[in-house]
Amino acid sequence: MTQRATRRQWLFAFVPLVVACAASLAYWPGLVTWDSIRQYDQALSGDFDDWHPPAMEWIWRQLLPLAHSPAPMLILQLLLYATGFKLLILTALRARRSGRAVAIGCVALLPLAIALMATIIKDSLMTGALLAAVGLCAFADRSARGRGALRAAALALLVFASMLRFNAVFATLPLALWTLPESWRAQPKRMIVAGVAALALLAAAMPVANRLLAAKPSGVELSLIIFDLGGITYHAGENRFPPVEVKDAVAINRHCYNPVKWDSYAWWVDQPCPIDFDHVRRAFAAGHIEPHLFWLRAILAHPIAYAQHRLAHWNVETRFLTLDSVDRPVQVEAPPNDWGFAITPNVVVHAVDRLARWQGEMPLGWPCVWIAAMIGLLWAAVRAPIGFPTQMLAWSALLYALGYAPLGVAAELRYYLWTMIGGALALVLAVSGWRAAGARVPLGRLAVPPVAIAVIAIGWRLSH
Repeated sequence: MTQRATRRQWLFAFVPLVVACAASLAYWPGLVTWDSIRQYDQALSGDFDDWHPPAMEWIWRQLLPLAHSPAPMLILQLLLYATGFKLLILTALRARRSGRAVAIGCVALLPLAIALMATIIKDSLMTGALLAAVGLCAFADRSARGRGALRAAALALLVFASMLRFNAVFATLPLALWTLPESWRAQPKRMIVAGVAALALLAAAMPVANRLLAAKPSGVELSLIIFDLGGITYHAGENRFPPVEVKDAVAINRHCYNPVKWDSYAWWVDQPCPIDFDHVRRAFAAGHIEPHLFWLRAILAHPIAYAQHRLAHWNVETRFLTLDSVDRPVQVEAPPNDWGFAITPNVVVHAVDRLARWQGEMPLGWPCVWIAAMIGLLWAAVRAPIGFPTQMLAWSALLYALGYAPLGVAAELRYYLWTMIGGALALVLAVSGWRAAGARVPLGRLAVPPVAIAVIAIGWRLSH
């Protein structure tokens, strides 16, 4: 291999990543949403509540001296994103796997990823942290020195990612196992003990961070509880809400309930439901009712109605048997805000937005297909091993997606950003690993689940 050829391979590997980051920067100073506007307001005041992750608001507050705008958060997200991909590409190049390096770089070009990494939101920041952690783990596996420090840095990023979403532990736990010494992987007892310790650490990350930052409780957990109570009431035909002082809760809920998302019970919609967030919260407080126990009793009393509600929502959320118009795949304009934060429309933004919308309306953007792809990959790994790191990456992408089945309250594709990127990287690492080892790629097991799900989903759309 000549020096000139090596330089060409490095160029081919890094160009996609550079293009992806440049395309995200075209959204300068960063696209804000209703969520991030609220977070910015709290970053300015230093008065945090826990509706959105206070850890993100605290970081934003530390970045304010750089610029009173979304720009520092945009740069932070993209630095994490680029660091993860850079380390993965470098690892592949050092192993003389130029094809793998180019494929990894191309994953960064997923249009939904470019658009969402330009959006200031917890899902994008969490994905950046996860990517950087994965890159550090991969680089540590190929390094002769400094492995402990690299893995410690990766674990720190996973703890940080766990502070950003209450369900992040589904994604971070498998990756935390990757940070353990390689010699432990063949020792089940050590792995079990380490896994339990990692679970405790990651699960505690958000509540501990919220407490340290003195974040006021907002009752954010009631969004899931109210949504589920509404779904159970709708499907069971029996009122499962606490006493909310309405005449016919079942009839009222029939007009309020929407399996797509919980927002009809929130205060920010144009026509709030008479059984809304504030009414339910006051009912719990007035009756001295513990919301979580009340919620669990409702589920146990009507498990079939609960399952109908959950499956109806998850079907929409994963874009399985539903129309793609349920929600715009990505945002392209900032909502009105007191600071005038907005992006300047340009040819790159228009192109990325068009491609992101196209991806969101095709199997490549449907979470159900990515979930099936990870199931297919792990099924194929039973016959053709893919290595511990790739397994952990695939499990991280899959478990995070599956976690939304009982916990989802909305249907935006941003919730599945990590599943798409992590899943794509797992596929690249698995296929290139099989080829490098001279093993036969088990295409049957690998392709049957995602292809079958895609065909069923497409057939349903065409028939409607």
